[in-house]
Amino acid sequence: MNGTNWIIFFFVIQFLHGLATWKLYVKAGRKAWEAFVPVYNAVILMKIINRPWWWTILLFLPIVNLILFPVIWVEIARSFGKNSATDTFLAIFTLGFYSFYLNYVAKDIQHIKDRDLHPRTELGDWVSSILFAVIAATIVHTYIIQPFVIPTSSLEKTLLIGDFLLVSKVHYGPRTPGTTVAVPMIHDAIPGTTTPSYLKKPQLPMFRLPAFETIKNNDIVVFNWPVDTLVDINNPYGEVRYKPVDKKTNYVKRCVGIPGDTLTVKDGYVYINGKKNELPDRAKLQYFYLVETKNPLSQSFINQYKLTEWGQVKSISTKQWNNEKVQNVIRTNNIALDVVKQDSIKTIVLGNVDEKLMKIIGMDYDRNALYANLTDELAETMRSDPSVTNVKKDISSSKTEQLFPKSPDYTWNRDFFGPIYIPEAGQTVKLNLETLPLYKRIITAYEGNTLKVNGNQIIINGNVTDSYTFTQDYYWMMGDNRHNSQDARMWGFVPFNHVVGKPVFIWMSWDTNGEGINKIRWNRLFTTVGGSGKPVSYLIPFLVILGAIIAFNKFRKRKKAA
Repeated sequence: MNGTNWIIFFFVIQFLHGLATWKLYVKAGRKAWEAFVPVYNAVILMKIINRPWWWTILLFLPIVNLILFPVIWVEIARSFGKNSATDTFLAIFTLGFYSFYLNYVAKDIQHIKDRDLHPRTELGDWVSSILFAVIAATIVHTYIIQPFVIPTSSLEKTLLIGDFLLVSKVHYGPRTPGTTVAVPMIHDAIPGTTTPSYLKKPQLPMFRLPAFETIKNNDIVVFNWPVDTLVDINNPYGEVRYKPVDKKTNYVKRCVGIPGDTLTVKDGYVYINGKKNELPDRAKLQYFYLVETKNPLSQSFINQYKLTEWGQVKSISTKQWNNEKVQNVIRTNNIALDVVKQDSIKTIVLGNVDEKLMKIIGMDYDRNALYANLTDELAETMRSDPSVTNVKKDISSSKTEQLFPKSPDYTWNRDFFGPIYIPEAGQTVKLNLETLPLYKRIITAYEGNTLKVNGNQIIINGNVTDSYTFTQDYYWMMGDNRHNSQDARMWGFVPFNHVVGKPVFIWMSWDTNGEGINKIRWNRLFTTVGGSGKPVSYLIPFLVILGAIIAFNKFRKRKKAA
């Protein structure tokens, strides 16, 4: 629904509320007209049902209000003496229309002004406690802070796979949910299934509450993946479906480019407005390197350099590699192999090849080489190792990687990309057939315009144009793991309305490769995400404060008992 439809819907609901309750308002000593005045009627209703006025605010918070509406319906019935289980059932399962019965049909009902709000049974007490715990948690989760787990190595060294984060939504301004009907605190699918945890319609217009700060270059940001249509995020070739913005998969990357920047990638390094991007000292860029050794590789070598992302490479004699019969077998079997090193004697390649086929074409695993993801510092350390003969960064020279904007006019690759202008709200760019692929998705998918191309003419919303003015800010998000990151180089810009928040705290870190108690990375517990220098754990201070609180509560209970 658009804004006009929502306004009409809002006033229809207010009118229905008035029709359903105006006599009840009168019985409670109020005026009949008060039941019809939007927002004001909710404030008066809180007085009638003996609940605090600020519940009115909760009624207008999406998702939270879905939990609170049934409570209000039941509270209306109980405020007029309808306390039975049947009354409660009817109030909830008629979606509040039970109030029409109370207003027009029920006889001899009286308003109970000072009724006891405490539940009459232990079950009722439990239900009440759980209900308001869910409401409080939903408010915190939706508008203040949200838990998030790192699933990939995209920001390895700064954030590790298995880090459990707390993501602040107040730093960049909390978004109001666009999805109005959803299971509280369940993001996308019901756990253990691919069934959506929400209804696609109706959708509210999303807006952002005031922010404490703006996104700066090199901030780590959580955002909704703009191109997400996957039913199962772990199956990139599986079923697809439309997802509302706030229900798209959450991603976390480093924002290397902000609105108004011009970004270029050269030799794998980012340049902003012509200047090399200087990352915080905690950030460690990683690239894939070919590492060759004098002796066959051993596990001790892997352990010595603490390699977490590495793989074997395959080698074949260069003469055999250049043999047309071998190349024909590779083409016939549709095998994708990348040459990472070649000399007159040996060719080293990457790619998946069946071992039977390897034997047929004379290929074998290279026991003296591996392909590893390294920081530049670690690569330098390896070069000084007498047992290492070669350490070479795998800089791409490909012109067929099909990165953003996926146009034949752009032959960028992962290590040489741009220049590209990052749109800023209110700024205008010239449009022609060459620049259009860069901004086509913004114009159509993110800003809701129609776009057609007729010969050399670009037609937006039915008008021929040679320029476009952006209506919101955009960002360029990349991983520090530059050769193993699904980032903006693949799918382009991130609109500001897709920004979720800022990671601020690591409260837990789980290493699946660890053993026993060492599966927990103790030195990462209760550490901050930002800042400079080595992360410091605040676990001990937290435990001390927690112990003090527990001790104080026990002392207070004993004192009251005495």
